[in-house]
Amino acid sequence: MNADQLREIQAPLKNRYKEAPDDAKIKLFARGSLGGDGLTCRVETGKALVEAGLHPATGGSGMEACSGDMLLEALVACAGVTLRAVATSIGVEIRGGTVMAEAVLDVRGTLAVDKTAPVGFEHIDLRFDLDTDADGEQLATLLKLTERYCVIYQTLRKAPSIAVTHRANGG
Repeated sequence: MNADQLREIQAPLKNRYKEAPDDAKIKLFARGSLGGDGLTCRVETGKALVEAGLHPATGGSGMEACSGDMLLEALVACAGVTLRAVATSIGVEIRGGTVMAEAVLDVRGTLAVDKTAPVGFEHIDLRFDLDTDADGEQLATLLKLTERYCVIYQTLRKAPSIAVTHRANGG
């Protein structure tokens, strides 16, 4: 695909988002299942081989993995594994359950349709549905420690500085 082809695909989307800004807000979702034994969380990606591409709301075909979905999947996986490790550490039995992350993204920002629209997620909701006999105090401790020690959660909460570099090969 070249720049002209990309513009051709994105032009009607950009026009639509200018006329109907609410259409530019898309919801992404990731889900994981906590394993029965061990410190695992199975994340449902829906893709056998992961090839990243544009989301259909920005001109993609929908055949490739969306990096936004992958970010939520990473959060779900990390939070699920961290919760399992914390539960094991503090002696809270988790028989199973699910971890879900959901986010809203206004694609007008990334498509430069509206310079005031944010580029990136506006909000992320992370939810645990747990099969456990833990009481309220134990669950509060479990969630507090999961938040504290989940690398992806903490990275998103306190964004690190990111250095962007490049290397060009050729003459």
